[in-house]
Amino acid sequence: MLGNRSMPASTVIPVLSYPDVGKASLWLCQAFGFELRLRIANHRAQLGFGEGAVVVTELKADKSMVREDAEQDRPRRFAVMVRVEDVDAHHRRAVLHGAVILSEPTSYPYGERQYSCRDPGGHGWTFSQSIVDIAPEDWGGIVGKA
Repeated sequence: MLGNRSMPASTVIPVLSYPDVGKASLWLCQAFGFELRLRIANHRAQLGFGEGAVVVTELKADKSMVREDAEQDRPRRFAVMVRVEDVDAHHRRAVLHGAVILSEPTSYPYGERQYSCRDPGGHGWTFSQSIVDIAPEDWGGIVGKA
């Protein structure tokens, strides 16, 4: 798997949504010992812990966390990000098996190609492929001390 400085090396990355990314990130660092890896404006942060990582994202801004059932307006607070070798092939497989696609495979300036979907249980998933190693500073990311 291609490495990318803009993406944690972990294969499975939980995505946790909070109303205030800054406050939540600070609390997770202080209370649980996470370390800031990368901050992306005020809507997303990557926190490291040993060999693992979590992504903290803004609750109201993450459309992949919104269900389209009776609780349509109630955002999800949790999703899973999984790094894969070929996001387009993975997307085709997910569609074949009935995943509800929330966003089609898209290449982003931070060096990742990603798509998001919902499984039959309503859980949010983002699958991500590193397509180029981009220094976070080159696209506006702010690198933490860790």
